[in-house]
Amino acid sequence: MKGSFLLQVVQDSTAVGAEENFKEVAIWQAIAEAADSVMGFIILLALAIMSIYAVYVFVERLLALKRASKKSPNFLSEVKRYLTEGKIDEAKTLCVRTDSPSARMLEKGIDRLGKPVDIVASTIDNTGKLEISRLEQRLSFLATAAGVAPMIGFLGTTIGMVRVFNDMKNLDSLDLGTIAPGIMTAMITTVAGLIVGIIAYMGYNYLVSQISKVVYRMENDAMEFMDILHKPSK
Repeated sequence: MKGSFLLQVVQDSTAVGAEENFKEVAIWQAIAEAADSVMGFIILLALAIMSIYAVYVFVERLLALKRASKKSPNFLSEVKRYLTEGKIDEAKTLCVRTDSPSARMLEKGIDRLGKPVDIVASTIDNTGKLEISRLEQRLSFLATAAGVAPMIGFLGTTIGMVRVFNDMKNLDSLDLGTIAPGIMTAMITTVAGLIVGIIAYMGYNYLVSQISKVVYRMENDAMEFMDILHKPSK
């Protein structure tokens, strides 16, 4: 009974000492410790640059898609009315004044009026592909970052663990203060890589969905334009 009481006292004193020695580490301090080594610093710097550029690409493409989506609700009906009335120049002028992929696509089609319908359709199709290519500019970087960033993070994990085992090899006894920087490098680079990858992946998928909406509108406008050409003149 007396021995169990003494054991309890020792356990309580050990718990109190552990609580007193416990120190919460701020996130910036953890990052600083992870970047203490040359390779850890290089990996975190690469991930930071990748994240900044990924955010830039997402914002820039999002604004470009918003501009591409803006179109007067009466644009297509006005173009159809001008073409039906034979006012080719007015229809072309309206397309020039409207800043949208559909307007530029129809403008090229109007330039080819009077030529065979196949040539007009081919011109519209090629212009549409060019406009889609412009909408997808730098989008491949987000797809690349979504896959590469976690791999870079895991590279940091491997380097951190190699550092830990190398430090442990030179120790007579386990010293957490010595191996902590390597563990911190392993954990922080992994987390950073996953965060960058998740952000890039979500941004890429969102932009692809928005581009699909713009492409659908372009296809619809091109079909209606070609329907006008196939209608018999009055």
